[in-house]
Amino acid sequence: MKWISTIAAALLLHTTGIAQEQAPQLGKASVKQVVAAMTLEEKAKMVVGMGFRMPGAPAPAKQANAEKPKTDSVSKEGFRLPAIDPADAAIPEKVPGAAGRTHAIPRLGIPSITVSDGPSGVRINPIRNGDSSRTYYATAFPVGTLLASSWDTALVQKVGTAFGAEIRDYGIDIILGPGMNIHRNPLGGRNFEYYSEDPLLTGKMAAAMVRGIQSNGVGTSIKHFAANNQETNRNQINTIVSERTLREIYLKGFEIAVKESSPWTVMSSYNKINGIYTSENPELLTTILRNEWGFKGMVMSDWFGGRKPVEQMKAGNDLLMPGTRPQTDSIIDAVKAGKLDVKLLDRNVEKILHIILLSPSFKNFHASDKPDLNGHAALDRMAAAESMVLLKNENALPVAAKKHIALFGNTSYELIAGGTGSGDVHKAYTVSLKQGLENAGYVLSEKLTGSYENFLKEENAKRPKPRFFFMLPPPVPEMKPGADLLNQAAEESDFAIFTLGRNAGEGQDRKVENDFNLTDVEANQLREVSEAFHKKGKKLIVVLNIGGVIETAGWRDEADAILLAWQPGLEGGNSMADVLSGKQNPSGKLATSFPLQYDDVPSAKYFPGRVLDTTGSANPMRGRPSEVIYEDGIYVGYRYYQSFHVKTAYPFGYGLSYTKFKFSNLTLGSPSFINKMPVSVTVTNTGNVAGKEVVELYLTAPSGKINKPEEELKGFSKTRLLKPGESQTVQMVLDAASLASFNTSLTRWVADAGTYQVKIGVSAEDIRLTKEFTLPKEIQLQKLNKVLVPAAEIDEMKP
Repeated sequence: MKWISTIAAALLLHTTGIAQEQAPQLGKASVKQVVAAMTLEEKAKMVVGMGFRMPGAPAPAKQANAEKPKTDSVSKEGFRLPAIDPADAAIPEKVPGAAGRTHAIPRLGIPSITVSDGPSGVRINPIRNGDSSRTYYATAFPVGTLLASSWDTALVQKVGTAFGAEIRDYGIDIILGPGMNIHRNPLGGRNFEYYSEDPLLTGKMAAAMVRGIQSNGVGTSIKHFAANNQETNRNQINTIVSERTLREIYLKGFEIAVKESSPWTVMSSYNKINGIYTSENPELLTTILRNEWGFKGMVMSDWFGGRKPVEQMKAGNDLLMPGTRPQTDSIIDAVKAGKLDVKLLDRNVEKILHIILLSPSFKNFHASDKPDLNGHAALDRMAAAESMVLLKNENALPVAAKKHIALFGNTSYELIAGGTGSGDVHKAYTVSLKQGLENAGYVLSEKLTGSYENFLKEENAKRPKPRFFFMLPPPVPEMKPGADLLNQAAEESDFAIFTLGRNAGEGQDRKVENDFNLTDVEANQLREVSEAFHKKGKKLIVVLNIGGVIETAGWRDEADAILLAWQPGLEGGNSMADVLSGKQNPSGKLATSFPLQYDDVPSAKYFPGRVLDTTGSANPMRGRPSEVIYEDGIYVGYRYYQSFHVKTAYPFGYGLSYTKFKFSNLTLGSPSFINKMPVSVTVTNTGNVAGKEVVELYLTAPSGKINKPEEELKGFSKTRLLKPGESQTVQMVLDAASLASFNTSLTRWVADAGTYQVKIGVSAEDIRLTKEFTLPKEIQLQKLNKVLVPAAEIDEMKP
């Protein structure tokens, strides 16, 4: 009997091995064959991630049935976290601290792939298993808004290429970025991650970043698709928006990025659009994204986004992230009950497998864990300096070498490299403005500097620790130097520099008081420093190390120069010093408008919407059921300010230089539009310093059958570095799509017949050259689908 049992066991092992060998393998068999070989359980796991261990959250409970956790875990702060399958949690992470991973199916040759935050640098654990002898720090690159201020797609692609190398070298397959939502309102908590208030600039910058990152054989996930323009109640907000506004403002940037860079994945957003969660909306994810735009990649949800896994599957949201066991069970049960066609599930699995085939994990790439951090830091320093915007300069900048400087403001000593939450980066160091100025050879007031450093050391020790990684602790209140210290600094120093800092991030929007507006302490200190130095005939320079727009009109007269540094990444202090010293001639231009006051913002009356249900306590992770109506319509940012003749503090596209430029020889290819319209203009450096200039092409279209903005950005180009007296002719092309607006009644883009005015400017308000051409006959572009229609007509503002 023992002999018979041994033979039987051997035969079983042999036949099992043959079956394993005969199972189709990903990369050798077709994707459809691999999917056909999957069990229903394997398919369901393929479309649901392996869960997410939020920093500070408890481990999954050990339960009798390890396959199906009974309850969600609850953190000590009371945050309820969706259940993680203990079986998945037991599998070690390939990249500790990454945001998520997919299930592997070894028998079919399918590996797990790893995805990581975030838009400005790789977000992973810098120290593993408590061993600090080997670290995994990443480069904090300039935030999205700063990079967009370069108006230089070649520079952004270069940053993307370095970023992608770091992603690859740390063993990550897909980075969760770039973020490309529109700056609808300056209080948006995550505006620092995003590029601009303008969809063309947003789309071009995102496409450049995607091309750079993906040149390394790793993927991107452009996000958050779509109309995710606030953090308040972000998981339960219903964005009510017109078809035209969606098409022209909130979808256009994504369309450009999809068509010009082919991102591997798109991330659906948390919010609803016109009543339906984006991750459950087939009109958004299938009709528009795939059918109209031709997107071939995979769609993943934002983390714990949406409510109904089966509806997400039907909509074309291929991968649910980070994934929970209840989602897997829902999908399996729906297929068995006939509520989810297995063909739709197969379709989604296929999309995921096609992306896995591209991944480093599938190709068995050996991650070095040794990216070129020194080289990337140097690139961060250069890119940030090239992108900073000089808002004001009355013979104050650049500061001559070896000058004595009195350095005011907490943020002068503690750089804000980037925002908080998933957009933050674990970096090995940051360079403060103090350090940058010292590195540049300036002499700082020792007594003033020592006072700030002692103050910050004491105050930081008192600060409460954030409960979760995306929670922003309150800022340290500004130190008050006192009259004696201030007067001494004014007597001993040649210049004063005052840095104003602002930070924000995931999970909360900003406030008007003490954030958009200066605090009383900040305003008083600026005035006191200005008076003390001006009495001595000395200049005050203000540096803005901020993540979002602030009010400037009320205090800018106190300053002789204002440098907008945004959040410049880990080398920020050196970058600022490069611009302040003149080593780098500033060439950045605003990618978002600075209003005179918050009430001038077109969405101020509607942001962040209204709460629909105030009963019970609000879920701190999900907020409350709410809605926001986009009554500002297409009039976002400069489209509003120009069309309604509202003055700004600093307009879209604005930025000064240490030299001067002249525009000339504006030439159109023809007086009448036929298929396309070439545009050329000559830029000459008429100053005494080498520099770069941005050519901004705005178009004023005939009103036709629908109202239109006074002008819209339709093209831009940045010159090379021009020496004094040197010229460059810049060429751009307008096509029919550039002329068209979305006509809701026709459900298509239409270019109205009539006269069009080409405007070449250095900001939306400062137009230097104009020329007209005619379109003899209306052009109707491709007929599109009647989708994403609001339940009721929206009373949108009109000029």
